This record gives sequence, structure tokens and C-alpha cells, in this order.
Amino acid sequence: MRLSAAIADLLQAQRGYLFPWTPVFLGAGIGAYFSLKTEPGAAVFSALALCALLMAAGAVGRRPLAFLLWGPALAAAGLCLAGARAHLVSAPVLDFRYYGAVEGRVAGVDRSPTDALRLTLDQVRLDRVAPADTPARVRISLKAQAQVPPPGARVMTTAHLLPPQGPAEPGGFDFRRHAWFRQLGGLGYTRGPVLLAEEPGQSLAVERLRRGVAQGLQDRIAGETGGFAAAITTGDRSGVGQQTLTALRQSNLAHLLAISGLHMGLLTGFVFAALRILVNLIPPLALRWPVKKLAALAALAAGAGYIALSGGNVATERAFVMVAVMFAAVLLNRRAITLRAVAVAAWIVLLRRPESLLSPGFQMSFAATAALVAVFATLRDKEVPLGPRWLRPVLAVVISSAVAGAATAPFAAAHFNTVPHYGLLANLLSVPVMGSVVIPAAVLALCLAPFGLEMAGLTVMQWGLDWILAVAGGVSGFDGALSHVPAPGGWVLPLFAAGMLFAVIWQGRLRLAGLLPAACAMLMWSAAERPVVLIADSGGLIGVMAPEGRALSRAKGQGFTAKIWLENDGDPAGQIAAAARWTDQAGALPVWEGPGFRLLHAPGKRKLAQINKCKDIDIIISTVTAQTPGNCLLLTPEVMRQTGSIAVTATGGLQTSRGVSGQRLWTGWRPEGAEVSRLRKLLGRQTRQ
Repeated sequence: MRLSAAIADLLQAQRGYLFPWTPVFLGAGIGAYFSLKTEPGAAVFSALALCALLMAAGAVGRRPLAFLLWGPALAAAGLCLAGARAHLVSAPVLDFRYYGAVEGRVAGVDRSPTDALRLTLDQVRLDRVAPADTPARVRISLKAQAQVPPPGARVMTTAHLLPPQGPAEPGGFDFRRHAWFRQLGGLGYTRGPVLLAEEPGQSLAVERLRRGVAQGLQDRIAGETGGFAAAITTGDRSGVGQQTLTALRQSNLAHLLAISGLHMGLLTGFVFAALRILVNLIPPLALRWPVKKLAALAALAAGAGYIALSGGNVATERAFVMVAVMFAAVLLNRRAITLRAVAVAAWIVLLRRPESLLSPGFQMSFAATAALVAVFATLRDKEVPLGPRWLRPVLAVVISSAVAGAATAPFAAAHFNTVPHYGLLANLLSVPVMGSVVIPAAVLALCLAPFGLEMAGLTVMQWGLDWILAVAGGVSGFDGALSHVPAPGGWVLPLFAAGMLFAVIWQGRLRLAGLLPAACAMLMWSAAERPVVLIADSGGLIGVMAPEGRALSRAKGQGFTAKIWLENDGDPAGQIAAAARWTDQAGALPVWEGPGFRLLHAPGKRKLAQINKCKDIDIIISTVTAQTPGNCLLLTPEVMRQTGSIAVTATGGLQTSRGVSGQRLWTGWRPEGAEVSRLRKLLGRQTRQ
């Protein structure tokens, strides 16, 4: 009874602050769904849904302890929500290499990591593929064409297509899952021309408007600055090159490319303030009209137009919900900036796209927003002085940049394996320019566009963007501007997020207890060990851990996989430098002596033919199928399709990407064959020896 009374007192003290916990429990259920190794059946989903309803019904009451039922009820609902979404977006996925005619409607244009333009096509037709087996969407990189057809146009070309690939290493980012929720069933490239089969119709009008505005900005503002202008106004990053994107990331300014809370807040705030000032300059109107509420409605309309023009990604949706709640509070004469508003935004985003919980955009966006709201609420409630009135805006920018940078740093490091050291400096030099120059100039250009005078605003906008790019280039070039960190284990981010959420949401001194799991997560991260051996799912690359870092078996080819491995190691070396670490440089065949076994890499028939004989401790990885000259183990592409990428730990344990990912809707499960069983036994035997 004493324990029940103590829990009831704790919950009673949190009255009014419990709602922000609801999206946390919903997100926990969503995360639980994606962590499962086997796809639940209809019976499991039905049972969970029934349990969620029963617990929710039991939680409705005035007794404080009844609130404890909301946590598991929302978690069960989150798991069912994610499962429903995964089944609703189900679409065919290619299970073979395709080469032939491709026809479809242009649904989007972006740029690949190699700076090639890419088309996303829907309403797809493939030669000799039945409609029931044809992917809903495919994405094609244009290798030899700079002219991009307009969105909504039907095009045709001849392309190479592959199924979405699995993780580059077991436990890594699963692109198949990402592609599943985007209904991307095939990805590839074309070296031929893309022919226009049909002009755009009435569909995708907003997408064509976006593309038109982006192209117009790039025509009027030359170079990377024009691409930057298109990115912050329409969300179209196809005009931003990899060199510029790298500089922005290394200076911690990449968030300026994403249309998020900063852009939405600056835009709607400028419209709100400008209209209030303009109307107040006309006394007859100011005395008769509710100026503040009318300005709030106009700012809300501007935000709605912005989200429609920008394509509405996760960060933009969250930002619009935040400003919508804020201006709704202005209309209702209520306080706007609270954790409740953040919770409402999280609810809306998770209900629409539960898979976004796993994206770095969602995690970083909500981490920054929740931290900013909590810090400024504390400063307000504690009545912390921020100096004279003229100094307060400067201090607000400094505090905002420091808090947002600290809140997002662990998530950015976990997803991108880098820590920019001069991000605060770069943001202090750039964010005020974005708010006071770029955004107002963009609004001015929009207002002057009907009169053909938009260049007056675009010129000022260009000055501001040139300054930001100069800051990014300068700061990213500083010595020691960037540190590289290894990828964390699977439980690090969830544990860290749980601890920090408790520290932010819970009221009272007990909130400091949330720092303990966050600190434990950092310790787990620092103690994480990388695999000793990594084998690509194609068999085209091997990486082994050497004293100076990971050594790669090839200096060319499989560049994307090599890049991911080195990044996850926290290794800034390139593929050529990593290949130079391979110990047997004199031999024609890459060989690595492991603890009781030997790896031989034979990518191709000629390399495989160089192996005249082999022993039972030899493991040959090849991209072709052939007979082995001895009792060694040959891992061919057919075997690798059963396993996906392979990792060998320091203790000889074997991990496969298919084993880690499990039997899910997006994995295309295949049972392991005799070769994989033999590989496990071989590694286990050598470990025991």
C-alpha cells in the first residue's frame, strides 16, 4: 500500500505534464515493431489491439494509478500502427537483375551521392514483367543526360535495375526497409537518353510548381548558391553538389538545407511581425481590427503554402504543426511554446508515417525542439536575467545554437559518424543572416514577382546565401574541424533517448535520474567493438581489421560499401588508403591469415583460377561460381544471397545481415544453406582451438 501511495503521489505531482509522455510510449511500440526478427501475424496484431483497447478503457478514470495503463496501451497501439503501415504500403519488389525498357511517370527528381541526377518514376511498366510483379516505383540515375523531364511527364528509357540492397554490414542501415516504405521496388541507372513519351497532365501540379520555382531560382542565381536557394524554398536539393553538401555537414550547417523548424519559424515569424507592424501604422485599422489574430492567420497561411511548396518532409511537417499550434494558441489567447505542442507534432508525424521514427531527421528535429522548449521554459520560469534588452536577441541566438547543437550531436554522430567541432561558431555566423537577410529577402521577392521585380529580393537573398556558403567553406577547412566516431551498438541511441526524455519531460529533481541511462549509453558506445572481418553481400569486397585500421581487399570497385564500412569504423581514410593496409601486397591474390582460418578473395574468374589448391581452413570469397580445388569453403553469390553481408567478431562469432534483420516484409527471407552452416562450424571450431 505504501508503494502504491508513493507512486500515486508521484503521478499526482506530474498532473498537467503527462501528455508529453504519450508520443514517447507510442514511439516505443513503433520501435519494438521494427526490432522484431519475425513479422507478426494477424492473430498477434489482433491480440495486441484488443489489449490496447482494454488497457485504455481501464486507464480512463480519476485514480492516479490508472494512468500507468496508458503506457503499455500506447506501446501496443504503436506496434499495431507500424505493422498496419508496413502492410498498407506493400508493393512488388524486383527479385532479379533487370535490363530492358522502362516506362513511367516522373514523380520526383533528386541527386545521388555521386552527384548524378535521379528520376523517381511511378505508374511503371517493365518489358516482359507482369503488372502484378511490377514495382510501384523505381529510381533511375541518369549517367549521360543533364536535361531533366518535368514532373508528371511520362518518359521511357532503357535501364539496368536491381532490387533494393540490404545493409552493407549486419546491423547497419537497412535500405530495403527504407525503400519498402517508399514503395521503391527497383533501383538502377541508364546510360541512354530519357525520351519524353507524354507531356505532363493535370496530376502532380504541386510537384511541377516546385520544380518550376526551383529551376527559376537556379536560372536567376548562378552556381551552388542557386541550388542552395532552391533547396531552402522548395526542398529540391538536386542543384546542391556533394562538395557543398560536405562543407555544410562538416561545419554543422547542413540543417539549413532541410526545411525545418528554423525556416518555418523564421518565415511565419517574419510574416506575423511584418503584418502587425504594417497594420499598426494605419490607426483606423489598428483600432478596429484584431491585428494580432489577423497576423497569426496570415502567418499560418504562409506556413501552409510553404509546406505545400516544399514537399512536406518529416521536419517540415513537424515545424508546420508546431507553428500551427503556436498561432492557434495566439488565436485562443493561450501560451504557445510548450512541450504539449511538441507532443502534438510528434503524434501527427508518427500517425502519418510511423517509420519516420527511425530516420535521423525525425530524431534530430524533435531532440532539438524538445531541448529548446525545455531550456527556455526553465529560463522563463526561473526568471533568469539575460542582460539588457539590446543584448537579449544575441544571447537568445547563442543559447539556441548551443542547446540545439548539443541535443542533436549524439544523433548526428550516430548516424553520420562525425562530430563537427566548430559548429557553434558557424551557426552563430550564419543563423542570424538566414533570419534577418535570406528569409525576408525571399518573402520580398515573392511579393515583387507579380510585377517582374523579384530580382530586387533575390539579389539580397543571394548575398546572404553567399555569406553562409563562405562560412561553411571556411569553417570546414579549419584544422581539426571534424572528428570521426565509430557506429554505436543497437541499444545505444534508444537508451540515450529514453534517459534524456525523462530528464526533459519529468518535473522535479528526480528528472536528474535520466542522466544515468544517458551516461550508460555513452559508456556502451565508447566500449563498442567493430567486427574483425566484413564481407560484402556481393562477394566483391572484404575488410579486415588491422592495427592501423580496416584493410580492404580492393582499391577500386564496391566504393559505396567501402565508404560505409570505413565511416562506421570512425576511419577518415579513403578506399585507396585502406586497400594499401592489406598485408599481402606482393601477392596477386588478396589473402588474410585469421586466427585458425584463412580468407582468400577471388573477385572474378581470373582470380579464382589462380587458386591451384586449398585446405579445409581456407575460406574463398568470389563473385563467380566454380569448383574449388580442394576441401576449402567457397562463398559464391548464390551463398551470399542467403546471408547478405557477413561480419565476424573478435571471438569468431558469425553475423549475417539476413540473420540480424530477420524474416520481415522487406527482407525477402531465404533459409541458410549448407555452406553457411559449415562456415559457422569452422569459425566456432577455430575459436575453441
